Amino acid sequence: MADLARHLRYFLVVADELHFSRAAEVLGIAQPPLSQAMRRLERDLGVTLFDRLPRGTELTAAGHALRDEAERFLAAEQRLRALMHSIRDGDLGTLRAGVPPETPAPALGELLRRLARDAPGLDVDLQELSTAEQLDQLAGARLDVGLVHHPVDAADLARGPVTRVRLGVVLPRTSPLTRLAEVGLDRLAGHGLVLFPRSTAPGWYDHLLAVCGEHGFTPSRIRHARNPEFLCGLVLAGLGLGLERESAVRREPRLTWRPLTGDPLWQETSAVWPARNPHPAAARFASVAAEVLRASPGPPDRIVGAPGPWSVVYNEA
Repeated sequence: MADLARHLRYFLVVADELHFSRAAEVLGIAQPPLSQAMRRLERDLGVTLFDRLPRGTELTAAGHALRDEAERFLAAEQRLRALMHSIRDGDLGTLRAGVPPETPAPALGELLRRLARDAPGLDVDLQELSTAEQLDQLAGARLDVGLVHHPVDAADLARGPVTRVRLGVVLPRTSPLTRLAEVGLDRLAGHGLVLFPRSTAPGWYDHLLAVCGEHGFTPSRIRHARNPEFLCGLVLAGLGLGLERESAVRREPRLTWRPLTGDPLWQETSAVWPARNPHPAAARFASVAAEVLRASPGPPDRIVGAPGPWSVVYNEA
């Protein structure tokens, strides 16, 4: 196809100039290769395109017909290449993307809006999946990119920019611990803990409990809640304390959030995708998702030492 397109471009110049020497000058090539290319084109098409006269060149009937068709062919080839380049660059096609169930609605809306603005031809199939579900579907090639909570086993995965959000303790307003400006994990000894199920993010679950143990807190009992609303309900019922981001409890006036002394717990999130044969739009999704989570609207998650109520701390992976 490349040879045919090149020969047709040569042909159009010769058809305009009706002189092989002048056409060769316009094309910036020697005349013999141009003449050879035109004879090969004639052989491939099985017709004579030029009447080669002593003082010039004339188009045959086949040459006149090819002139119109060649222009349409080359225009179609250009459109085809542009289309393929768009798909290669992730501007077209379907991107199967996973996000955690607790992702705030404003962040989801902004993520989809930004992707639609940057790649209007890209169809984003956004799915609500836990970290473990996303990793399973990525391994099975049923997902192109996922937004997961670290740590994860990502040996065969590429990773985008990481966002870090500080976790604190979720308490009933009646708890004596609310008198403290910040709470050490060791002060939670003897309390139960409300935590997401291990099956949803095993690496993050084990890391969180390991940090708690290192700082003197071994929960007397662990109850599981898949979403922040259910966690708040269990804490209100006195069935345990929670370890969550501040924004997760801002809408419940009967609960209080306190930072942990020394900020030992940070929830790290990033997009991951297969390192081999990645979807062309996976890296773009990762970058946009990080930017959106960094500036996610809604109740802020305060950061130690920050001059204002920024939502997260952002680090390049």
